[in-house]
Amino acid sequence: MNETPAVVRFESVAVRYGQGPEILSDISLSFEAGSFHFVTGPSGAGKSTLLRLMYLAQLPARGVMFLFGRNVHSIPRRALPELRRRIGVVFQDFRLLDHLSALDNVTLPLRVAGVDQKLVREHATELLRWVGLADKVRARPSTLSGGEQQRLAIARAVINRPSLLIADEPTGNVDDRMAMRLLHLFEELNKLGTTVVIATHNESLAARFRHPRFDLKNGPSRPTTEAR
Repeated sequence: MNETPAVVRFESVAVRYGQGPEILSDISLSFEAGSFHFVTGPSGAGKSTLLRLMYLAQLPARGVMFLFGRNVHSIPRRALPELRRRIGVVFQDFRLLDHLSALDNVTLPLRVAGVDQKLVREHATELLRWVGLADKVRARPSTLSGGEQQRLAIARAVINRPSLLIADEPTGNVDDRMAMRLLHLFEELNKLGTTVVIATHNESLAARFRHPRFDLKNGPSRPTTEAR
């Protein structure tokens, strides 16, 4: 019986920019399908860089990385868009489109995929309600607070129920009550089968959940524990 391959697997992976020193060194980890992991560590430890590898914005300088069981170094360029569509990303800088309303920002991934417009709007409206933005459906991102923009970015990332959800400090601009609500949203998505990886410097928040943590240290970073 064949085992389901890990969604993400690193084998002695290292990252550097240009000819500079390694930002991450000898990272080995395995995130199984349907798992939920926190990536923790102080600012500058390399959390965002680790996530960039996972959504293919960065390739390792050395070592081997597998995504959905495929060696990323051997994936043809033409196959990358389809692979990326299986990944939802919540960026620290949100990357919202200011010429679109909140509703249109959220529905964009499904509209691009050709999903029925009525279903798209119904699902997006419900999702905006869940993240506390029911009264901001027509608002432009520039009129929203930082915390509201964060919640909008999260709604957009999860609307198509990605196979892998990657979130970089998704609770950084919200209060503690909303942070817990958003993390419970991620847990609900995880229960539906999505693998969730969340980077956060808020270790006390991560400690409230019984999910494994992959911790990075400052400088050229090595894991303090192996993630399984």
